[in-house]
Amino acid sequence: MAVSVRLDPLMEKELELSAKRQGITKSQFIIAALEKALGRKDPYKLLLEAKAEVERQFPAAEWKQFDAENKCLPYDTVRSREALIAKLRAKHGLSSAD
Repeated sequence: MAVSVRLDPLMEKELELSAKRQGITKSQFIIAALEKALGRKDPYKLLLEAKAEVERQFPAAEWKQFDAENKCLPYDTVRSREALIAKLRAKHGLSSAD
């Protein structure tokens, strides 16, 4: 549905600059503002809902038990980084001294 809105020139310029700064169109900016004003898209509420959903799916107790059993983090960044570097060196024919 198309809607026309009259804006004073200063507000229109602010709209253009704000939308450009966020990398979205003026229409997308206006839609986001309306959703927020209508309570459809409250970022804080969405964050709380997402956190609650993650907690329901993956209770903290399970992570603590996992850590205790495996004595490591669920994602070991140091080991993963080393493995990735080794794969890249092998792919590009580089030795570990390069």
